[in-house]
Amino acid sequence: MNTPVRHYIQRSIFALFIFILLFAGRCNRGIREMQDEKAKKEAEGRRTKNLIKTIRGIKFTEVSRKFDNGLSFSPVGYQLIPEWRISFPSVDSVNIYSPKKRKFLNAPVVFDHDSVFNVAWAWLKLIYLKKDSIKFMVLHVHDNIIQDEKVHVFMSFYSNDYIKNVLHSDTTKLWKPSRKDTLYINAKALLANKIPDSAFAGTDPVALRSKSKFVTVKKEPVDDEVDGGKSYDAYLSPTYDVVIHRAYEDFSYSFTAWVDEKGNLTFRKSLIYVMPEFKESTNTTLKAITDGYLKLYLDVKPAKTLGISHNSIIFLNVQGFKK
Repeated sequence: MNTPVRHYIQRSIFALFIFILLFAGRCNRGIREMQDEKAKKEAEGRRTKNLIKTIRGIKFTEVSRKFDNGLSFSPVGYQLIPEWRISFPSVDSVNIYSPKKRKFLNAPVVFDHDSVFNVAWAWLKLIYLKKDSIKFMVLHVHDNIIQDEKVHVFMSFYSNDYIKNVLHSDTTKLWKPSRKDTLYINAKALLANKIPDSAFAGTDPVALRSKSKFVTVKKEPVDDEVDGGKSYDAYLSPTYDVVIHRAYEDFSYSFTAWVDEKGNLTFRKSLIYVMPEFKESTNTTLKAITDGYLKLYLDVKPAKTLGISHNSIIFLNVQGFKK
C-alpha cells in the first residue's frame, strides 16, 4: 500500500474514532441529563409528600376560587364556585366531598414534578401549603402536556379548625361575593343595559312562564355530567322550548333573543342557516313571532347576577301549530 493511501486511511480511522467519542459523550450527557431530571422529579415528589404528611388527617374547606385578576366572574358571566372539601388520609390519596352524591369519596393522588400532581382527577400546582391553609393553581393538561393558559384559576383552602376557632366564621360568610366582584358585575350590568351586544349570562337565569293555556314553555334540562353536561350550562346557555297552539300556521324555528333588565324580550338572530336571499324575510318572521306571540303570552323575568338585573341572551326553540 503506498504512503498517501495509508495516510488517508489512518486519518479516516482517526476521524471516525473522534466522532465515536463525541457521539458517546453526547449520549452520556443526554443520559446524565435524563438521570438528573428523574432525580429532580423524585426529590420534588418527596418534598411534596413530606409537606402533605404535615397536614395528614386535617380537614380543609375551599373558601375561594378566583381568576388571576382576583375576580370570580369571567367576562361572559361564568362564576367560579368554591365547593371542594378535602382531607389527606395518606400521601397518595385524598378524601373529597361530592355534592352530587352527598358523601366523601376517596381518590388517588399522583405526583408528577415541580409541585404538580393530580388530585381527584384534576391537575393542580401547589402554590403553598400550611397546617391551616392550602393554595392550588388549576392546570389544563392535554396528552400529559401542561397547556399554557392566558387565564389561571386559583383555589384557596382553610382548615375547618382555622375557620371555626381563629376566624370565628363559617363557609356561608366566607363564600359571600367580594366587593370587587360586586363592583365588576354592577359595571357590566350598566354597560349591558345600554349596549345589548355587551349582554352576559346571569347566574340566576331568565325565567319564562306562560300566561295562556294555548302556550307551553319548558326550560331544557342540562345533560348529566356523565354525558358531557355541565351544571353551569343551565345559566350560560339557557334554552327554552315553546309550543304555541292555534298559531296562524305550523312552523318551527330556533333563535336567540335578548331579555333586558326589565324583562323585555327582543329578537336577536336565527340559529338556523338560511340562504342569503331569504335572510331578511326569515328575520321578519321571527321578529313577528317574538312580538306577536312570545311578548304577548309569556311572563318574562330578567336574569340576575348577585341580585342585579341585567341584559342577557336566551336560546329559544319555538313551534307553532294551527290546532
